[in-house]
Amino acid sequence: MDIRRLEVFCKVVDLGSFTRAAEAALLSQPSVSEHVRSLEEHYNEKLIDRLGRRAQPTHAGKILYQYARRIIQLKEEADQAIRQFQGNLAGKLAVGASTIPGAYLLPQQIESFKATHVSVELMLKIAGTSQVVDDVLQGSLELGLVGTLWKDQRLECEELFSDELVLTVYPDHPWATRPSVYPGELLDVPFILREPGSGTRIEMTKSLKDAGVESSHFRVVAEMGSNEAVRQGVRSRIGVAIMSSLSVAEDIERGTLVSVPINGLTMPRSFYLVQRRNRQLSPLALAFYDHLKQSIKLVTEEA
Repeated sequence: MDIRRLEVFCKVVDLGSFTRAAEAALLSQPSVSEHVRSLEEHYNEKLIDRLGRRAQPTHAGKILYQYARRIIQLKEEADQAIRQFQGNLAGKLAVGASTIPGAYLLPQQIESFKATHVSVELMLKIAGTSQVVDDVLQGSLELGLVGTLWKDQRLECEELFSDELVLTVYPDHPWATRPSVYPGELLDVPFILREPGSGTRIEMTKSLKDAGVESSHFRVVAEMGSNEAVRQGVRSRIGVAIMSSLSVAEDIERGTLVSVPINGLTMPRSFYLVQRRNRQLSPLALAFYDHLKQSIKLVTEEA
């Protein structure tokens, strides 16, 4: 079986379109259709349903997709292993991160890694914690960096660095000049939340519940899908929010946002490197894993 056909088939499934798959694979659309047709003839099964402009895998297609991903990954690992043996680490690596480490930590680490491995193509996918975990479990990502300890026996989670969640308000908010507020007062103000499934929201909910405050009783004025959107929402005086101190450090330094202590409550938060249990990391993923651990260690020691 031609691995190239499997790669093209996976592009169609991933992108949900023959046209977009052709663009991504640098092929004509008829060539993409021919690759899929050859696979369908090989298995004597329809693999892709065309639903208008959408292309979706059939049940047989979903089965093949899981195995095709593993075959492609093994080929990539073999290529990387030979290049590593030759002293020239190269190849493609996809890693995932939730929004805080994805926006404020990993870009610098990726840049420094690529500076010493110029032949490497490294793709960073930023998504909610639950999506990153799902992608690691499905095998489309080898490594993920997330903001909550995910309890799943199929995962290995390693604490990498620590942060803290802080109550954040705009400068002329009545709380901005107070030395602290009580946990129960959080129920009295307009509140901006991250979307369900985000690590920030999960950790915030746990900490507040331990303090006797149910976040489900907040006066929620907005749920936003990114930390940047929440930050801009607070700056625009839509409401207050509980956010990563890492994400608002520059704003607090400049005075465009203010962090307010919550009386008797701190919300420390750890970030975890996750990988699929019992999955052997590719040489490239292993090199990036080691680089990330060493870099974070240096940053922590300097701090």
